[in-house]
Amino acid sequence: MSRQCEVCGKKPQFGNNVSHSNNVTKRRWNPNIQRVRALVGGAPKRLRVCTSCIQAGKVLKAV
Repeated sequence: MSRQCEVCGKKPQFGNNVSHSNNVTKRRWNPNIQRVRALVGGAPKRLRVCTSCIQAGKVLKAV
């Protein structure tokens, strides 16, 4: 399962850790993905959604 938002498609970004002595190692920034019961076409369904989509109201939670 990919660590990707099913609404906006946000994925991990890659970059480098840079130490004080300028040693460089690879790292990744993961999006904050949550499993949410959301309404899709009137029926509740489990989605993997990033918190920015939840906060922006792009997902209607099933209560």
